[in-house]
Amino acid sequence: MSGDTAAGARELTAEELAEIEKKYDEGAATRQVTPRVGKFLRYVALAFAMYHYITAGFGLPPDYWHMGWHLSGLFILIYALFPSFKTKTSFDLKTGALRLGGVPYFDILLMILGVAASLYLGLAWHGIPFLGIEEQTFRMGNPNTYDMVFGCILIVLVLDIARRTLGWVLPMIICVFMAYALFGPMFPGILQHPGVKFRTFVSSMYFPQEGIFGVTLWVVSTIVFHFVLFGVIAQRTGLGKLFIDNATILAGQYTGGPAKVSVVSSAFFGTISGSSVANTVSTGALTIPNMKRLGYPGHFAGGVEAAASAGGQITPPIMGAAAFIMAEFLEVSYTTIVIAAIFPALLHYVGVFTVVHLMARKLDLKGLSKDKLPHLKTVWREGWANIVPLVGLLVVLFSGYTPFMSAFCGISLAIITGMSRGREPITLIYAALFIAFVVWKYMGGGFDLTISLILIVSSVVATFNPQPRVSLQEMGDTFETGVKYALAVGAAAAAVGIVVGVINTTGIGFRIGFMVTQGASALGSDLHSLFALGSWELFSVEDLTLFISLVFIAIACILMGAGVPTTALYIMLVSVAQPALAQLGIPPIASHMFVLYYGVVAEITPPVCTSAYAAAAIANSNPFRTGISAFTLGLGKVLAPMAFVYAPVLLFVSSTGFDLLEFSYTAASCIAGVIALSAAVVGYWLAPLAWYYRVLLATAGLVLIAPSFQADIAALVIAAPALLSQIFTRREQALSA
Repeated sequence: MSGDTAAGARELTAEELAEIEKKYDEGAATRQVTPRVGKFLRYVALAFAMYHYITAGFGLPPDYWHMGWHLSGLFILIYALFPSFKTKTSFDLKTGALRLGGVPYFDILLMILGVAASLYLGLAWHGIPFLGIEEQTFRMGNPNTYDMVFGCILIVLVLDIARRTLGWVLPMIICVFMAYALFGPMFPGILQHPGVKFRTFVSSMYFPQEGIFGVTLWVVSTIVFHFVLFGVIAQRTGLGKLFIDNATILAGQYTGGPAKVSVVSSAFFGTISGSSVANTVSTGALTIPNMKRLGYPGHFAGGVEAAASAGGQITPPIMGAAAFIMAEFLEVSYTTIVIAAIFPALLHYVGVFTVVHLMARKLDLKGLSKDKLPHLKTVWREGWANIVPLVGLLVVLFSGYTPFMSAFCGISLAIITGMSRGREPITLIYAALFIAFVVWKYMGGGFDLTISLILIVSSVVATFNPQPRVSLQEMGDTFETGVKYALAVGAAAAAVGIVVGVINTTGIGFRIGFMVTQGASALGSDLHSLFALGSWELFSVEDLTLFISLVFIAIACILMGAGVPTTALYIMLVSVAQPALAQLGIPPIASHMFVLYYGVVAEITPPVCTSAYAAAAIANSNPFRTGISAFTLGLGKVLAPMAFVYAPVLLFVSSTGFDLLEFSYTAASCIAGVIALSAAVVGYWLAPLAWYYRVLLATAGLVLIAPSFQADIAALVIAAPALLSQIFTRREQALSA
């Protein structure tokens, strides 16, 4: 393909990038509507954003109202913007007798039913005497006719909005879970259970605590939405550009510079974005054309960006929705998850960076010339203020305040950074309002003196931003974009609540977990004889059982990840992995991080790898070949999660405790394993590697992942022929040169 060559390299326009994001990001492609309906939907989106922004700072209403309002917003916007079925013309503007402003009346009917079912719970919470509806407490497990009708409507419509935004795969999997709950006696063996009565099922799925109004929707409506909004606003005000410029300064001049810029900028951008596709489009718009100009094949350039961007969901401090749900599941603070994710994220980027570096050495690709690098002084002189909102958010978050309060402060500082300027006194109203809020919180004991002073100083400092001011219209557009980004994850969270309800009602997680460990134990016992000589054994049955269980779960993650978003995949699989790995003595946070990491790996696994396809569109390369490149680039880190299970010390906060010496040794061993695997994947270290040396290095890399001194010695012995060969070959090349 001609576009796969350097000649096809050009930077795409903002409109072209928006089209690419619409095509590959499930939340970005929306139906065309008439200007009047478009204006109404804009007001709805802004009201939705402002409701969440204000309640984050001033206090949340009761959960049933809060989640009801969130669901209502989802129903209005999704039914207005997402067509029933996606065809070539379904997103075009269509008017006629059966449509209102381009939206079919049938979708408007579903929208009204969805809003009614969402708000009924709050309206009927304390009972409605003239309709004969008792207080909620008396209806738990014994729903009346209204509860049944609205409950059934909500279950069906939640599955429908998930289908419209994310496709068929997730709703079909959820339907399988629902069938399991209702038809339990028909299932064989250990999976058999008495079955859940239909009335009990609807009650469990509809009423709070479990089901749709459960933990997943609460987390998304209370925390995730705010962080999505912060990421979009921070990028709009210039933080994304600051990250890319600094990445270019750091890595641009070295071997394969633009590819390394892609990895470093994706790591930076991942700190404020939980979306892989948004990360790919934002950083790839600059890095992919630069890579192609230097001689990288288009499919490889796109693969680098997709592989690096996939880490956005596991990069602290602002991670994907799954990380916030993990905090709720484990009943720990979000900051604990952030700390636990530091090394997994580092290992992700080390893996991609190593492959990029070795591939650049193999292809003899140079870095950017100094005249093409941004100037550090200029970058920071113009963009320093954009870091203020992120610093403010992190200070509040790590001072022990709730994630939604820290997001409120971050969004407020981002608004001030973008819109308040000391040279335009009228615009200081935004800074004044936030400072008044901070003083009010301090007077009421909500903030301590240190946090209050930091936030006030940050607000004042942000008004000296030298960059052009963002207008109110532009900030409104940014808020609207943030809401659209959050629609798909909101729909997924509501739908996956049904899965959580089924798991809690039927105990299927423990049943499948038991099947996994039993199957792994049987296979481990069979394999044990291969690794034993008399009384001497290389691996115990327990070791083999654990390893095989991990492999089973990893394969399930990668296969199911083909059509399921990371958040939904994490929720479904951790319910199986947690009980299975708990039986084998693995700390909960290690098993949760294991599943989340493989959920991210699944994002760049063909045939469905949306971030790789988005990168392919920017690179003008073959999408499937780009997906293969992204997966190959990620191979070096595919086995890294095994290390968290075998050595939970790598997560800092595990229940097994933290030891600096043990951490340092284990971390070095893991990084060495990832580098060895990366060299085997690329076929190059100091010089080209023959196939048999690649096999040796790959084997050594696998052994290094097991954190023990004996394993490291064995790995060194295995890798020794390849390492010595490389050193001698390099020496010969140096002498001949």
